[in-house]
Amino acid sequence: MTQIPNLTLNDGHTIPQLGFGVFQVPPEDTARITGQAFEAGYRHIDTAEMYGNEKGVGEAIRSSGIPRDELFITSKLNNGFHEPDAARKAFDQTMSDLGLDQIDLFLIHWPLPTKYDGDFVSTWKTLIEFQQDGRARSIGVSNFQPAHLERLAAETDVVPAVNQIEVHPYFTNETARAASRDAGILVEAWSPIAQGGVLDDPTIVKIAEHVGRTPAQVTLRWHLQRGDIVFPKSSTPERMAENAALFDFELDDQAIESISSLDRGEDGRTGPNPDEFDYIPS
Repeated sequence: MTQIPNLTLNDGHTIPQLGFGVFQVPPEDTARITGQAFEAGYRHIDTAEMYGNEKGVGEAIRSSGIPRDELFITSKLNNGFHEPDAARKAFDQTMSDLGLDQIDLFLIHWPLPTKYDGDFVSTWKTLIEFQQDGRARSIGVSNFQPAHLERLAAETDVVPAVNQIEVHPYFTNETARAASRDAGILVEAWSPIAQGGVLDDPTIVKIAEHVGRTPAQVTLRWHLQRGDIVFPKSSTPERMAENAALFDFELDDQAIESISSLDRGEDGRTGPNPDEFDYIPS
């Protein structure tokens, strides 16, 4: 795999711009599939407590033989554990399941503004504890809207390192991207190909034919050239390799603009609206 570039976080640490996501990977398959991702050259893995597969990621880490300092591991707090004591116990469980003494990045998975009396600030302060005691090297948020970021800035002194939000050509989410980047927060794009929805788009197909790449590669390259972090998921080694073959070609400005113009606003969103999402696992 061509060398994946690192981006610098606002806390001085670095993060690989391309990673591998294990969302919806069954727990029983996670160790095998994560191991295949390592074999394909990925070193940045994105998991979450709510995915139920942290143990599999931990098993793959231990089996890989890859030095720990060459890996970047992210996980996220389960929606059911936002209260500080619950968050502390959940974080302990994440670290145990992953088999790590330190995680590279830990995120609040969703702000849940209609739950917990709207208090995600105390949750954020608890993550700050994890960073201060050294168990989380970097901390951040996921699915935070501009108003949520503004509240953290007003009530705490620690700025999230990243904001992981839905971004793809049909939902460029520019308001949240701009608010994040204006605050010095790097953007991670989840659902980068709109769950496959953009791969048949005529604009993207035409650009892919012109540059001799697949629509998925073109879309992922669009993300990278816009400065976002991306972690496509796949269960096949061939597709893993294809998704990583992004650093030996570039899109010109016209191609970037053409893909960006596909934005459909809220109509293009594939996931829930963070202002309304209130799911807590039973």
